[in-house]
This record gives sequence, C-alpha cells and structure tokens, in this order.
Amino acid sequence: MGFDSDINILLSAAENALGKKLTGMTAPLPSYINRVYEFRAVDATRIIAKFYRPCRWTAQAIADEHTFLRELQEAEIPVVAPIELQNGTTVGEINGIFFALFPKKAGRQLEINSWEDWLRIGMLTSRIHCVGARQKATSRIHIDPTLSTMQDLDFLRTNVLPPRYKEPYSKVVNEIISISKPAFSGIEQIRIHGDLHNGNILDRMNEGLFIIDFDDMAMGPPVQDLWLLLPDRLDNARSELELFLEGYEHFREFERNSLKCIEPLRAMRMIYFLAWCSRQIDDLQFKKNFPDWGSDSFWKKEITDLKDQLDFIK
Repeated sequence: MGFDSDINILLSAAENALGKKLTGMTAPLPSYINRVYEFRAVDATRIIAKFYRPCRWTAQAIADEHTFLRELQEAEIPVVAPIELQNGTTVGEINGIFFALFPKKAGRQLEINSWEDWLRIGMLTSRIHCVGARQKATSRIHIDPTLSTMQDLDFLRTNVLPPRYKEPYSKVVNEIISISKPAFSGIEQIRIHGDLHNGNILDRMNEGLFIIDFDDMAMGPPVQDLWLLLPDRLDNARSELELFLEGYEHFREFERNSLKCIEPLRAMRMIYFLAWCSRQIDDLQFKKNFPDWGSDSFWKKEITDLKDQLDFIK
C-alpha cells in the first residue's frame, strides 16, 4: 500500500483502531509531509487522523511525541493529546504506515498584535519547556550543528545533490557547522516543540491559546521555540523579544547567551528544510508545489542563500 492509497483503506484503519463507527465524511487537511484527514463518527464526534510518512519516524519516535503531549495535557497546558486506541497505545499501523487519532480542536490562527500577546506566548512557551525539561526524548532529533545539520548534509550528499553541486554546497554547510558549533557549547538541550511559529498557535477565544502540531518535536535549545515567532531578525525585533522573555521568565529562567544561536538556527533550518523536502520528491503533489526543483537555478539559489545567511553568522 502506497502513501497515497485509497482513502477508504485509511478510513477503515482509523475506524478499527478507534473501535467506533465512522461516517464516510473525509476531509483532507493541509500537511506538507504527512497525510491528515478529518473524519466524523456516527455520534458526530470529529476526529483528526494523522498518517505519518513511512520511514520518517520510528514507532518509538512517535511515542516520544505522544508522551510529551500527554505530559503537557496532564500539566494543564493547552495541547491536543492523541486518543488511546483499541490496542492500548496511541500509535496505530496499517501496512507499514503509522497513524494517530486526535480530537478536533477548532480555532483561528493567532495574530500577534499586542504586547499582551507576546507576554501570553512567552508564558505558554515557558510552561511547555518546564515539562520538556523533565526527561529526554531518546528517539528524537537533537538540534545541534554537529548532529542534526551534519546528518542533513550527509543525506543530501548521498541522495540528492547533483555531482557538480556537491562540493560548493558542502563547503558552505561545513563552514556554517564549524562557525556555529561554539555558540551551542554548554547550551541546555530539552524537549521542545521544534516548529513553534504563529501558524501552530490557535486562538480559541474563550478557551485561550492552544499549541498544535508537535510533529517536529525535538531535543534542542529552548531558543528554537522563540526565534520562529519573531517578526524580523533579532536586531529589528528587540521589543518583541523582551516582551516574550518577560512572559517566559514568569515560570522559567531563559539562557540569554543562547540568543547567539538564532542565526545559526536559521541556517540550520534552511538545510533541514531542503533535506525534508527531498524526501518527498516522489509524491504526486511535489512537482506541483516545487516546479523548479533540481534545476541549475534552484541549486545556485540554495547555495547563494546559504552564503548570504553565513554572513549573518560570522
């Protein structure tokens, strides 16, 4: 069974795992790398079904995500934890494809418009990190230039980069790794969201903010869950930074020397995104979403963009 299989097969798998009769209502939801659908039970319960891309995560890595979500929920932090299935776990499987089911939580994407918004986000992120620091996620990515970024480069060199671009691309990435390494020395690594931008924060009005999509949950520096929220580079977002940190430090101390990791993390995300996208090149929608992928102009731009970002790190 391929990843773009008949939706009825996926619907049946979810129904059996849930132990509850579902209607035929299936609504695909946007997701770059997984397959996500809204299903509805005959009792009108709305379910979000996430089918994980094969070979991306092991069952244990998915369990790390789910354990974190359950701990956050138990700490009364507003997240959406997975539903326990008939097999007694939160991870189902259909022909090699892992999946999880979640209750649907509707809301609108948060618009950060006020000082109060930054304070609220800072406090909520801090509470997440308080739980994240309690234990490690042994099967998750460690966000570090000598670990995750080196792994991404190895993957790209082995599987993706055309021969004529291997040397120039590798040269700039290796320089980024070398220059960035000292910034991460001694910086705390805990369980973090990993992809905390405002698109993953729902405003449920009377219920407040909800954090969603822990798919990229990782071991990493807490500052990773800060910089993606900022509206600009650090020098142009000092007011927002200070408000976020004021809220954050209601519950947890923030390592301010970790701010020097932000520009390296930006470069590392560019490299990670390229490797992440490269694992999808056989998908039906990939060429539609990335029509110039793999062209000379594409690779030249990737190298130029990394060189430009390297200038911000030096």
